[in-house]
Amino acid sequence: MSDAALSTGAVARHLGVSPTTLRSWERRYAIGPAFREEGRHRRWTPRDVARLELMCRLTAQGVPPSEAARAALGTPPGSAAVRPAPVPAGAPGGSAALPLGEVRPECRGLARAAVRLDAPTVARLLDAALAEHGLVTAWEEVLAPTLHAVGRKWASAGERYVEVEHLLSWQISAAMSRIRPLAERPRTRPLLLACAPGEQHSLPIEALTAALGERGLPVRMFGAALPADALREAARRTGPQAVVLWAQTRTTADDGLARSVAAIEWGQRGARGHPALLLAGPGWGTRTPAPRSRRLFGLRSGLAVIEALVAGAAPSTGAARAEPAAYGS
Repeated sequence: MSDAALSTGAVARHLGVSPTTLRSWERRYAIGPAFREEGRHRRWTPRDVARLELMCRLTAQGVPPSEAARAALGTPPGSAAVRPAPVPAGAPGGSAALPLGEVRPECRGLARAAVRLDAPTVARLLDAALAEHGLVTAWEEVLAPTLHAVGRKWASAGERYVEVEHLLSWQISAAMSRIRPLAERPRTRPLLLACAPGEQHSLPIEALTAALGERGLPVRMFGAALPADALREAARRTGPQAVVLWAQTRTTADDGLARSVAAIEWGQRGARGHPALLLAGPGWGTRTPAPRSRRLFGLRSGLAVIEALVAGAAPSTGAARAEPAAYGS
């Protein structure tokens, strides 16, 4: 880093965080730049950046952001007294524990806490990420990348990390369930969300359920491995605006079930209604095996498709596409 004062964007790129995160830290924890230029543009000095680097190192080790900010503000940059001790690469929660790659600092702290099976810290970090970034960004940039890293480690290390994946998955599910939904919009048909029969991976549609609830959309969530007959009966009884059917693998993506759900009708003769069928998850590939069905790719774009449906302005074909990995692929 040069001695010149830097813009917020330049500092964010240096630290590997978003400019929104820096502004949020300044607002919440008073860890901001020394001065502003005319027009209120932030300019960060090397001393400011050193404090932020310390805060990032602390949060990456699982320290809550508020405590990390206090430590960074209360100690001169470069002081050995507050620099976190390096974690040995082979130690539980060490830097080599999970193959995270280029991710937000919050992912590293969350991964270390999960590998230590430190449930209280995992819960605290999840709540902080959701409060800091909002559900959609937290899912795409913190929760899902950490889950994927655990899955990759499990695949390469046999049964060693199964307990880590189970603990992290449970804590993410619990954190999303703590998000309070808005009151349901009146005169809006419900949205049915379920996993295909035999499908146990429900976290991505739990995220979608929470996000829809934040928008006041009426959701009926049936969770993992809903039997086919039960799904069809629920659709007949509720007359839903849409049915979202999640399949993680090709073995659970049942084309026959998709066609039968898309063919369900309700209402009086001459005024029959049909649900829109939204197929989510990598198990479906890119295909749409039933009439009136669409593929969802990504939490953010999936929300856009559903909101357009509810508003009566959905595109006639196709669906907005986002990075598949952001939605459990």
